[in-house]
Amino acid sequence: METANTALRVLLASQPPGRASMAPGDDYAFLSATVEKARSAMVVTDPTLPDNPIVFANKAFRTLTGYSAEEVIGRNCRFMQGAGTDPAGIAALSEAIRNRHDATVDLLNYRKDGSSFINELFISPVFGPDGDLRYFFGCQTDVTQLRKASDRLVGAEHRWRQRFERLQEGFLVGEMLWDANGEPQDFRYLEINDAWGRLTGLSVESALGRPNAEVLADLEPEWLDDFAAVALSGEPRTTTRPVRALGRVYEARIFRPEPGQFAVLFQDVSQRLREEARRDFLLRLSDILRDENHPDELAHRAAALLGASLGVSRAGYGTIDPLAETILIAPDWRSPGTSSIAGVLRFRDYGSYIDDLKQGTTVVIDDTRLDPRTAANSADLEAINARSFINMPVTEEGGFVALLFLTNNLPRAWTADEISLMREVAERTRVAVARRRAERDLRRLTASLESEVEARTQALLAAEEQLRQSQKMEAVGQLTGGIAHDFNNLLTGISGSLELLTVRLEQGRLSELGRYVASAQAAAQRAAALTHRLLAFSRRQTLDPKPTAVNELVVGMEEMIRRTVGPAIEIAVRCSAELWPAIVDPNQLENALLNLCLNARDAMPDGGCVTIETGNLALDDAAARERDLPPGDYVSLCVADTGTGMTPDVIARAFDPFFTTKPLGQGTGLGLSMIYGFVRQSGGQVRISSELGHGTSMRLFLPRHHGRLEGDGDSRAAAAPPRAEQGETVLVVDDESGVRILITEVLEELGYVAIEAADGAAGLKVLQSDARVDLLVTDVGLPGGMNGRQVADAARLLRPELKILFVTGYAENAVARSGYLEPGMHVLTKPFTIDVLADRIRTLIEPS
Repeated sequence: METANTALRVLLASQPPGRASMAPGDDYAFLSATVEKARSAMVVTDPTLPDNPIVFANKAFRTLTGYSAEEVIGRNCRFMQGAGTDPAGIAALSEAIRNRHDATVDLLNYRKDGSSFINELFISPVFGPDGDLRYFFGCQTDVTQLRKASDRLVGAEHRWRQRFERLQEGFLVGEMLWDANGEPQDFRYLEINDAWGRLTGLSVESALGRPNAEVLADLEPEWLDDFAAVALSGEPRTTTRPVRALGRVYEARIFRPEPGQFAVLFQDVSQRLREEARRDFLLRLSDILRDENHPDELAHRAAALLGASLGVSRAGYGTIDPLAETILIAPDWRSPGTSSIAGVLRFRDYGSYIDDLKQGTTVVIDDTRLDPRTAANSADLEAINARSFINMPVTEEGGFVALLFLTNNLPRAWTADEISLMREVAERTRVAVARRRAERDLRRLTASLESEVEARTQALLAAEEQLRQSQKMEAVGQLTGGIAHDFNNLLTGISGSLELLTVRLEQGRLSELGRYVASAQAAAQRAAALTHRLLAFSRRQTLDPKPTAVNELVVGMEEMIRRTVGPAIEIAVRCSAELWPAIVDPNQLENALLNLCLNARDAMPDGGCVTIETGNLALDDAAARERDLPPGDYVSLCVADTGTGMTPDVIARAFDPFFTTKPLGQGTGLGLSMIYGFVRQSGGQVRISSELGHGTSMRLFLPRHHGRLEGDGDSRAAAAPPRAEQGETVLVVDDESGVRILITEVLEELGYVAIEAADGAAGLKVLQSDARVDLLVTDVGLPGGMNGRQVADAARLLRPELKILFVTGYAENAVARSGYLEPGMHVLTKPFTIDVLADRIRTLIEPS
């Protein structure tokens, strides 16, 4: 290509100037065809013509610019320039044309389609034989991609250099120097970053290009061996090793950039290793201080750990007598070959530094021969392996009480880290020793106080038990007083009626007998109601809990409640939709609801409103704990009034037996206590919300039943007591002969076959026999070690389909299990009427 360029310039030089086109000749035609096919873009301009126009442009130029020959011939090359073209390049090109010399410039040119490219333009003047300027020859090359790549390379090199200099790690590139035998002799520093100087403390400028023997002659030979091995093999390696001449430890990564060279990326890990060693030391110290209980042994072990870790000759801990200026040293720790100095030593025998210790100052001596405080006594100190030492005073409440010491048999420059570590050991040991001594004293004191505390505790327990017994007796006295008063009234009515009944029989006045019988029965019924309330209060009544639809119960009682409270009281019933069934004794719940409504009426002497409301309530752990209930689902029944309300004192005593705010003779004080006992026995809770003058809300929480409601039993119209139909047999088990005889006579009167048993064992024998038994009627509280529930369980094992009726007035929680009775078991509470007994027996015996 260069040959073609040269030939073209010679051809041009032979042409006369001032022509827009050149006459072809053989040589010209050949050269023109050759240049036309050249890969480089070429143009020829004629400076003898105005504006130095283009007179020749080859195909490569036309392809590069997108212009045809007709579009460029006769135009100055500036038509390819634009706004982005560098003025300096244009000026350099103009100067070369003006002064007629070669020039190479980069110009931003524009193609016909408007796209830009970087044009490396070479121009050269062409002179004729007479020396006159004939033409300018131009060769153009698109170097856009080349320049961009070059810029990227320069940028990358710049960025690499910046990162190299900004590295926190030290970095060096070295060239190995070998001796005549091919053994590593030294290395020369080729590249070093600023961090190298910072991490070594050496000058970067003085090291570059020099062998290491002139920079760090004392470098450990192990480093040189590693460098040589990597430079030869190319296998990288990592090492952590000290450079003792610099007093530092480095962690280095060594690799090979070029054969015979090595590169090292390293960091100073001296401080990190010191901190790790310190943490490890303090962990081991903590173990000693935690596990050792004896104060003297604790101090000895702490000093031994310190001495072994620092590599000294001796370490120890001693107690001080500041007045006598002596130290009592317990067994000290010693390195091999060092003798013990355990015992009492006088400070003044070894120098004057005791004066500093008394001031609380730590004494640090690197060489006893040179320190003025010990120079005169250095021989005595050296005799006990203390050419250098540290004495660190331990003070308590401002007094010099102990000393932690280190000694070394050679001079030693103690470092700040060593002194700091020793100070921490001294302080932590002091605290631990003081704590162990305090614990020891406390144990002694505790031992002396134990007997006194035990005696005092027993006395307090006795007094507490006496107070509790007194409170019990007071409550029992209050309870029995109320019971005695009510029962005396009832017994008077019963006994009086019976006496008059006897007198009238003797007088033959039979027409009046019914009145006295009715009076006695009424008194007996009131007595039964009173015992029922007492059992409810004590939570020991016999309940018959069953799945109950509370909404239906409330609606069924609404009319009776309205009639009972009177027209002055408005009744509002708000039943929650989709109310869950509750597991509760429905008869007791009806009584409780009626009692609450009557109490609400009494709290509104001038009239008002009673609201009965039901709802579902799910209690989580916190809500259940607040209400003293297990977590779970409950049915809420609330009775609220707009009456006088209660004071906090009244609320606190509302459930107490015989407590009432009603006038004398208008209340027994057992109503709310009975409701509370019934609900608690049913697994629920009662809560009062009241404010004086703003009414009261009584809310009952009843446990939810998760099964289906049982269907209503067959309704029975009131009729005469049903009689036996097929010779049914009933086994009666009761230890009370009067009750047993009564039940037996009633059964026989109704046509049933009755079998009597006085206790559980006798009843069990009947059940084990072949005798027909259609129904078992048993008391719960039976003598002889087998109660009624146990008899029933045994009967079910022998006769699984046997119906059972518990007849009791005091169940002692022995009847119901898991909240309610099993199928085929029922409860009848004493006292009961013949009609009720007969109806219950007939219901149980009849096929379902």
